[in-house]
Amino acid sequence: MAKIRKQEALDYHSQGKPGKIEVIPTKPYSTQRDLSLAYSPGVAEPCLAIAEDVNKVYDYTAKGNLVAVISNGTAVLGLGDIGAEASKPVMEGKGLLFKIFADIDVFDIEVDATDIDKFVETVKAISPTFGGINLEDIKAPECFEIEKRLREELDIPVMHDDQHGTAIITSAGFINALELANKKIEEVKIVVNGAGASAISCAKLYLALGAKKENVVMLDSKGVIKNSRGNLTAEKALFANDAVAADTLEEAMIGADMFLGLSKAGILSKEMVKSMSANPIVFALANPDPEIAYQDAIDAREDIIMGTGRSDHPNQVNNVLGFPFIFRGALDVRATAINEAMKLAAVHAIASLAKEIVPEEVNKAYSSKNLVYGKEYLIPKPMDPRLITVVAPAVAQAAMDSGVAKHPIKDMEDYKNHLSSRMGIDSSLMQQISHRAKQNPKRVVFAEADNYKVLKAALLVKDEGIAQPILLGNKEYIMDLVEEYQLDFSEEDVIDTRDASTLEKRKEFGSQFFKMRSRRGMTLAESINRMRSRNYFASMMIKNGEADAMITGVTRKYSNSIKPSLQIINKADNVNRIAGMYVILTKEGPLFLSDITINENPTAQDLVDITVLTYEAVKFFNVKPRIALLSYSNLGSSRSSEAVKVRQAVEILHKEHPAIVVDGELQGNFALNADLLNENFPFTKLGDCPANTLIFPNLSSANIGYKLIQEITKYDVIGPVLLGLNKSVHVLQMGSSVREIANMATLAVVDAQNKEKK
Repeated sequence: MAKIRKQEALDYHSQGKPGKIEVIPTKPYSTQRDLSLAYSPGVAEPCLAIAEDVNKVYDYTAKGNLVAVISNGTAVLGLGDIGAEASKPVMEGKGLLFKIFADIDVFDIEVDATDIDKFVETVKAISPTFGGINLEDIKAPECFEIEKRLREELDIPVMHDDQHGTAIITSAGFINALELANKKIEEVKIVVNGAGASAISCAKLYLALGAKKENVVMLDSKGVIKNSRGNLTAEKALFANDAVAADTLEEAMIGADMFLGLSKAGILSKEMVKSMSANPIVFALANPDPEIAYQDAIDAREDIIMGTGRSDHPNQVNNVLGFPFIFRGALDVRATAINEAMKLAAVHAIASLAKEIVPEEVNKAYSSKNLVYGKEYLIPKPMDPRLITVVAPAVAQAAMDSGVAKHPIKDMEDYKNHLSSRMGIDSSLMQQISHRAKQNPKRVVFAEADNYKVLKAALLVKDEGIAQPILLGNKEYIMDLVEEYQLDFSEEDVIDTRDASTLEKRKEFGSQFFKMRSRRGMTLAESINRMRSRNYFASMMIKNGEADAMITGVTRKYSNSIKPSLQIINKADNVNRIAGMYVILTKEGPLFLSDITINENPTAQDLVDITVLTYEAVKFFNVKPRIALLSYSNLGSSRSSEAVKVRQAVEILHKEHPAIVVDGELQGNFALNADLLNENFPFTKLGDCPANTLIFPNLSSANIGYKLIQEITKYDVIGPVLLGLNKSVHVLQMGSSVREIANMATLAVVDAQNKEKK
């Protein structure tokens, strides 16, 4: 797991606008008439319509896509009873997950009430606001009674995710593991270590799937739960097993087919695993460290089928596989509950998805050539974009079949298409790139490491296991920064290109550079002296294989930063012209802009080369390129030299590269608005979808357009991504943020991986 530092976490939550969520208007509000429609007098009409028919609230308000994440702070993560206010960061975080994975809006509600009656009455009183209720971090046994009463007394979906989320995901993994182990659920012996909300809910769902109650052995901190112990809660009493001879975990594990751990680290030994039956199933879910270390479990049994809560091991049990999509399906049919049928539908949908052919973007995200259903792939990966179109429809269908859907879906295929289109892939693109980077970290040289933002970004990618940073700069100054900000770097991580310790390396690099540039007026002494410059030194490290990727440009003009790399690093094979591309992460998906940084006034052929280069780069992001060459005119409406140049480039592309979906010349609004484009130019090769890749006619328009988009929209941006070199070299814009530097370094690692394969 990546190391999270205290100050980093505090800064993340406090910098800019405090917290993690905000409310955004969805209707126009710029004129007085807009405001009159939004409030008084226009708002009276929907109020009266709802008063006449309460179901109209779904037509005229946000209720149908609004979930309350509610807690009293009595069981917050691993922090315990820390109070309502202290639970708010977690509830905001849950709201963020709802939004990015399922486009569900959330208000987090922290209730200062530990009394069950008071808590239930509070939630009931505010329930008309919401389409669903997600209970969170409420301690057992109170959570059982609270959820039971709210489900009975409210006519909207209610789910305590701490109970049912883990149950649903482990159940999906469990039925697949049983299939691989060639075992029947009604025959297997199940040991559940832990008797909290999650453990009890898991065991209940296993019974619903067909497990036999007499085959379930549950343990709490006192050992095996038996009626003979006395003073059991109603929930524990349900799983009391007096027939079993075992009293301890060690005894219970003998001959067990499945172990579910929801307890604490290190409680399960190798010897206990060895005592299990053939093809044992072990789900050790204590976080951050499981009941038995993954490698210890694998060493103990070659035939083991293992799952944990960690992302760095196979079969991660992560609630995000379930709750966003369960609520999505429930909301979309206006379900009055989340019932057993809907939970079981989610289980089977998740389990079935693991058996489907894994899309290329998921394989690449996890740096796998081919994820295939088996012992190390029991359940889908959290970044699988298919989850929303598989789980949500299954839940919705189960709601309809079980009679709790007030607004049934008429066309399920149309609904699935709607789910795909509303999500885009912006929320997962960088996550996929990050997963790919972590599979094979590379050495990244940061040429401006005496800048605090660069140093902080280098630490982030180091902590995430993405890269091994090599820091260039004044060693004394860098180490002062390291000490001042308590950064985890040592002197061995730093190379000072002006220090005597690097003289021999400067001579070596300088001699090589002299051979490359001797016919360009460069002397040997000048070549060696150039190596005092960090950008030259870093470029030579890349060329000689002493580093895999390079990041620079944060403190210097782009032209000055890129010049050394262009002199030292060769273009890739079959590349005629290099280019710079930005990736803008929008809700509708990524938008690619090129060329933004290199070619001042490209010719028609240059535009062809840039387009082909950009086409290949966009495919690298697992996106199908739809390219528009931009101008101030549309498809022949102007005879100016600039418009003709763009038109000629498109003609060449259509003739020589027919596989590329490209058209132009087009104005920007036509390129990005498919309805507008098809209304006026129905013959366009872009068809019914807008362009996702824009090629600019010159550097001036490109730079202006990009800067305006970035400033006005505040979208996340990756770039500029340097295209066309045979090594991973990337020059950022001056003043890039820590986040932008870290994102670029992450992409640089994946770029280096890709170039290494080629």
